[in-house]
Amino acid sequence: MASLSFVSSSHVTLRAPSPNLRSSSPRPTSVSFSVKAQSVALSQDDLKKLAAEKAVESIKPGMVLGLGTGSTAAFAVDQIGKLLSSGQLHDIVGIPTSKRTEDQARSLGIPLVALDTHPRIDLAIDGADEVDPNLDLVKGRGGALLREKMVEAVAERFIVVADDTKLVKGLGGSGLAMPVEVVQFCWKFNLVRLRDLFREFGCEAKLRVGEGGEAYVTDNSNFIIDLYFKEPLKDGFAAGREIGKFEGVVEHGLFLGMATSVIIAGKNGVEVMNK
Repeated sequence: MASLSFVSSSHVTLRAPSPNLRSSSPRPTSVSFSVKAQSVALSQDDLKKLAAEKAVESIKPGMVLGLGTGSTAAFAVDQIGKLLSSGQLHDIVGIPTSKRTEDQARSLGIPLVALDTHPRIDLAIDGADEVDPNLDLVKGRGGALLREKMVEAVAERFIVVADDTKLVKGLGGSGLAMPVEVVQFCWKFNLVRLRDLFREFGCEAKLRVGEGGEAYVTDNSNFIIDLYFKEPLKDGFAAGREIGKFEGVVEHGLFLGMATSVIIAGKNGVEVMNK
């Protein structure tokens, strides 16, 4: 059971890893698939494509699919489109997790529906920014964390695809952004609260900006505050609960107890880890 030790009104200590909510097994099992030797080294995009194509093998006719967002998920969506076009796959519909995934899917002829009409999803496929040993995730550096979580939370199976650079010993351990989506109203107020909440982990909080220097706006017309940790989180479940208590916070990028499988492509092969 996670415990919270309140040190001050704006600072919590997060201790002890929580059990996974979807699995009774303490650790994921894994199966490795070798990749034939290449005459040239595989690029990061090559590895992402390998993982994505392995995930697409799980799709069966008649499925409702959650279509993820980001560079790795885009390879999966592209493969689905190719299989539909060739007739190797049929009778599927997809629910996109962002406007850009929607545009990609439509361009490939993938039939699309919404959660309003299809609240049960057979399989969701998406990438991840971090994957820890319990298959818990950080997601949302592509800015689609809210829609991703809405779709993937109701999926019977959620397959994550990534290359081996995304593996971490603890969430936040990459030192890269862990996003929190917030309403635009008084965003700086929540930035300060989030930074102070994780002061113990050397947290730095920044408003995400776009290429033009303006605040990045999500598909849901919100802002994103990116949190950067010098130390990994000790308890992602407790951290997620505390973030969610702040008024004006819409969603966070901790995807906990959700992944049923993670497919990791490395230079020596493809590893499938299952809950």
